[in-house]
Amino acid sequence: MPRLSVNINKFATLRNARGGNLPDVIKVAKDCERFGAQGITVHPRPDERHIRYRDVLDLKEVVTTEFNIEGYPDDRFMELVLRVKPAQATLVPDAPGVVTSNQGWDTIKNKSFLTERINDLRKEGIRVSVFADPIDQFIEGAKAVNADRIELYTGPYAEMFSENPAEAISKYIPSAKLANDVGLGVNAGHDLNLKNLKFFSQHIPSLAEVSIGHALICDALYFGLENTIQLYLRQLKS
Repeated sequence: MPRLSVNINKFATLRNARGGNLPDVIKVAKDCERFGAQGITVHPRPDERHIRYRDVLDLKEVVTTEFNIEGYPDDRFMELVLRVKPAQATLVPDAPGVVTSNQGWDTIKNKSFLTERINDLRKEGIRVSVFADPIDQFIEGAKAVNADRIELYTGPYAEMFSENPAEAISKYIPSAKLANDVGLGVNAGHDLNLKNLKFFSQHIPSLAEVSIGHALICDALYFGLENTIQLYLRQLKS
């Protein structure tokens, strides 16, 4: 069964919109774990518009499941991750002002940069996942830069799913197989939800982990956080 890591960024967005500490992202992380989540994901961006760098340091002290920090590996991000030493760092090619992650790495063009950053992380015992589109050369490139895993960018899958599920998943199946064949683990994330998650999980048998934030938190407004996490866990059961 793939692991469910809850991305708590949007809770921080809500907190920051009003100031103060409501909702309390530290309590949220602890509650997500208590309700069954097997990991906590955060994505601190340079403008700190949701998760702040201070939040990451505070979360280090309380997260007892798998802690996953994702972001663009600039110097500030690297300094933070090397200080916190999470179980996993997920590297994404986000431009500074992007609203949300919207593409995977060109692991060929960025080979030297990624190799240097990944090696620095792995020296500290941090597993490294690289955000990737389902494109063979970039998946092979992820292996070449010494990544441990890829995180398949599932935005296009989610966008196409309601019209044609079989076509939506068609590129991801061989990409996941290729990743496994070259020795990479497979994670997935972006726009996965209660409607499309089960189908994806069933067709990617090697799937190790999904990171879900926006949809899960939206569902929690209606169903409650505890119930919502259980609903997502059920979708991941084969």
